[in-house]
Amino acid sequence: MKKNLLRAVSFFSLLIAFTSCKDNCVETNTYRGYESVMISLNELRTSVKTLAPQDLVNPGKIYVKDNYLFINEVKKGFHIIDNSNPAAPKAIAFIQVLGNIDIAVQGNILYADSYTDFVAFDISNPTAIKEVSRVNEVFTYGTADGISWSYNATNQTIYDSKWKWYTTTQEVACDPKPYYYPVTYESWGLYSSFSAGSASKGTATNGAGVGGSTARFAIVNNHLYAVTNDEMKLFNLANPEKPVKDASIKLGFGIETIFPYKDKLFLGTTTGMQIWNNENPNNPTYLSRLDHVRACDPVVVEDDIAYVTLRSVNNFARCGPAIANQLDVIDVSNPATPVLKKSYEMESPYGLGIDNKKLFICEGKGGLKTFNATNPMDVKQIQHFKDMDTFDVIPLNGTLMLIGKDGLYQYDYRDANNLKLLSKILVKKEN
Repeated sequence: MKKNLLRAVSFFSLLIAFTSCKDNCVETNTYRGYESVMISLNELRTSVKTLAPQDLVNPGKIYVKDNYLFINEVKKGFHIIDNSNPAAPKAIAFIQVLGNIDIAVQGNILYADSYTDFVAFDISNPTAIKEVSRVNEVFTYGTADGISWSYNATNQTIYDSKWKWYTTTQEVACDPKPYYYPVTYESWGLYSSFSAGSASKGTATNGAGVGGSTARFAIVNNHLYAVTNDEMKLFNLANPEKPVKDASIKLGFGIETIFPYKDKLFLGTTTGMQIWNNENPNNPTYLSRLDHVRACDPVVVEDDIAYVTLRSVNNFARCGPAIANQLDVIDVSNPATPVLKKSYEMESPYGLGIDNKKLFICEGKGGLKTFNATNPMDVKQIQHFKDMDTFDVIPLNGTLMLIGKDGLYQYDYRDANNLKLLSKILVKKEN
């Protein structure tokens, strides 16, 4: 299992007594660390349950199919929301699926990862979802929420961790002057997780749903493509209830996202954008790549333009050593030779979405920004929504669905110059 250092914030407070030079002080150290978790295959495969609606606690990816919105609860399962009225979304169930990060839907079948397994669910009755098949031991490792997991086939055990707060106290020598001294430690962790979805508006085919720009699952012409950190796994959906794993294609290191557009697959990686020809869905073939500095990198496409956000958080393992926070505009009219046309400075961009020249970019703690991309060489910012922590969006039929660390927000974007908040479902704050 890959090693991860702790991401922690330590707070030290010294309580000093002045009665004697022999007095000691008490140092209190509070930090967020890892607690190891081991899960057997039997526990994994018997854990699937349909439960009553649950609060959002640690939301992950979002996915839309017809009038339903699916929200991943990182490594726990997914929420099912009746979104027939985006102004009044209604939670109807929670499906417990251990190790789940990603989902994709075609017809009445939902596909999800469950740590090492690939699972198919019948969702024709969203309040009584049932597992219909499972492809065992497909994935061997992954990362979500800054924590990596791995599967040991020898003892059929999944090794994972979870975040936990620790507090320690000890006596230390007193400083002659009392003070409060905060210290911050930044972790190095492999940033690669399975993410579900299709991409922005207009990419769904053959009854598939639509997901966010951070997608690692994509469905095209009865095939599901799942990209891991270094390869693309193909699943044949000819019999939707019984997906069959086909080929695995080596892609190189640092693969992050997949965006299907027309007969091409656009892959976002930590070092550049790859383009694959998908005219034959059984056998995607490599066309080209456009390199950039090492950075986190989702991509969406509309017409002959690819929009790529690059983000660096001063963390070598996650996004790379370069300080790159920008939007790249790339001409892909000739997919064999993509050309970078222009870059725009951003704060700390995450996911993005585009619909009919309306561009939406998540800026993490910087909130949501909207742009007019009628002229890609002169993209103009329209609005900036602050006071939210955002990481992905889905613009679809006039409704913008936005997911972030603080919850789900939905906006009416039919008037691109004046987005209107329709509803929000906030996360339940942990004690």
